[in-house]
This record gives sequence, C-alpha cells and structure tokens, in this order.
Amino acid sequence: MIVEVKRVDNQGRIVLPKKWRERWGDEIILIELEDRIEILPRRKPNFSQFFDIIEADIEEDIEKELLEELI
Repeated sequence: MIVEVKRVDNQGRIVLPKKWRERWGDEIILIELEDRIEILPRRKPNFSQFFDIIEADIEEDIEKELLEELI
C-alpha cells in the first residue's frame, strides 16, 4: 500500500501522482461517506469478453446502477 498526503488547492483540486494516473487512468469516482471520501478509478466494463457467450439487454444507465451497488 502506498500512502501520500496531498493538499487541496484554492480551487478544490488535488494532483494524483503520474504513476497512479498511468496505472489507473485519468477518470475517477468520488464517493462521500459519513467519515471519509473514497477515490476509485473509473473503468468502463469490457463487454467484448462476453460476446457470443450470453444474450442480455443492457440498460443505458448501467454505470449508475453499478455505482449505487458500491455504496
């Protein structure tokens, strides 16, 4: 585990280390909980691995539903 302390600038920004951005991408999900804020990488699901395996109706807002399950 790597721990880094960062300051929030006067515009509310923090800078993630370059190695982290290269590993996890440049889009994140912020989750506000009662006692903390969690930062998670936003990764779009790779549905191509499931082609020709199953048939399913995918809702337009599936990402929102998946996020709600995390909270």
